[in-house]
Parts: sequence; structure tokens; C-alpha cells
Amino acid sequence: MNEQKKQDKSNQTAYQQFRKEDLILRDYLALDRTVVANERTFLAYIRTALAFFVSGVTFIHFFGEVVFEILGGIFIPLGVLTFLIGWRRFWQMKQSLQPGRDDAAAE
Repeated sequence: MNEQKKQDKSNQTAYQQFRKEDLILRDYLALDRTVVANERTFLAYIRTALAFFVSGVTFIHFFGEVVFEILGGIFIPLGVLTFLIGWRRFWQMKQSLQPGRDDAAAE
């Protein structure tokens, strides 16, 4: 029984452990800032992934040496991997913030 309570508590987000009446405006504004920071971080991942991908394509297309083609071949999958990691982290954070977001919108 005690282990079940610990497991249930570990699955909660920071805002789910409080009652809606206990949260004040400052808490909801902090949640909004966190949402915006999450989106900004995801855009940084996209920007980095795009830079890797474009660099890889440029190395392959414009430079004929084998070293640059290998480097370009590394940069393209690295860009795709960076995008996928960024998307996963964005989605995980968005899901963890969602219950608190619903409470703020219901007010």
C-alpha cells in the first residue's frame, strides 16, 4: 500500500500535487512561462538540427573530397537525430505540464 502511494506520487506533475484553491496567480504565470520556455527550447533544437542537416548537404554537394563527404554523411543523420530528441523532450514536457494547464484554463 505504501509503495503504491509512492508510485502514484512519482507519476504526478508539480501542479497536480496541489489543490486548485491553493494556487495563486503567480503559480499560473510560472506555468505559462514554463510552457513558453519549453517551446523556445524546442525551436532551438529545430534550429540546431537544421544547421546540422544543411551543413551536411552543403559538404556533400559542394566539396568533392572524401573527407567532406564523410563529414556531410555524419551531419545529416546527426541533424535528424537532434530533431527527434528535441521533439521527444518537448512532447514529454508538454505532457507533464498539461494537467496544470487544464486547471489554469478552467478558472
